[in-house]
Amino acid sequence: MGLRTVRKEGDEILKKKCKIVNEINPAIIELLDDMRQTLTQLDAVGIAAPQIGTLKRIVVIDFEDELYELINPEIIEEEGEQVCNEACLSIPGRCGDVTRPREITVKALNREGEEKTIEADDFLTSIMCHEIDHLDGVLFIDKATNIQMINEEQMRARKRARKKRIAERKLKKQGVYTGTRRR
Repeated sequence: MGLRTVRKEGDEILKKKCKIVNEINPAIIELLDDMRQTLTQLDAVGIAAPQIGTLKRIVVIDFEDELYELINPEIIEEEGEQVCNEACLSIPGRCGDVTRPREITVKALNREGEEKTIEADDFLTSIMCHEIDHLDGVLFIDKATNIQMINEEQMRARKRARKKRIAERKLKKQGVYTGTRRR
């Protein structure tokens, strides 16, 4: 496994449409492993293959202690609407509001070549849509409004807030109340 360099805004590969993966071979498995290591090293939740210079329809997401390795992902159903404040590894120093579906169903292959269907909502929907957009050469700033500059401390605060939201969501799923008490 190897840590890969994340391509930044201005790199033409980020604006290109990715090719479908026709065969899951050792090179694809190595790419998945490298994407996972890069994601972990950067303490991020999602990465798409073009962000590391590979024009393949592959996304890796680490969310709520679950790893999603999506090969040829396709949104087959969507419902509702939400506005998400997004940032991106490839566009450091900026964030913005993007309108996304509230719920989606995604069909993709896993590393074993098995077709999987994933139902996502809220934050996971935002992550999946963001990463799948990368596969079509679409960056969040192409869709965003209210784009703002953010510094390194603000990025760290965003990551802390994201981890807190994820932890609260996990507790809610377990039936543990996470709100504040009224007196």
